Amino acid sequence: MADAVKIDFAKMDGLVPGIVQDWKTGEMLMLGFLNETSYQKTLETGFVTFWSRTRAKLWMKGETSGNRLRVIEASTDCDNDALLFRVEVEGDGLVCHEGTVSCFTKPIVKGTK
Repeated sequence: MADAVKIDFAKMDGLVPGIVQDWKTGEMLMLGFLNETSYQKTLETGFVTFWSRTRAKLWMKGETSGNRLRVIEASTDCDNDALLFRVEVEGDGLVCHEGTVSCFTKPIVKGTK
């Protein structure tokens, strides 16, 4: 992965959202946040590494479960303040900590509050 673009970490107090998408199916798997260090670690290792806001430390997704996210492609949005990682999931493919493939499993019905 080439680091040809400067990511804008200033807008959200040093963090940018990182969307994770299955590169084969196109399914959105999860959303996490990256700081400059976790972004560099992702570029160096080829595996998505987030900044855990609750634990205040680096967190490579799948380091304990085996469901690591190997980056196939990475891109940023037009403002350079959000990242999209197209990944191949290693392990059993259950990305969500609740035991599902995707974290996006709770439908919201239009018109409800």
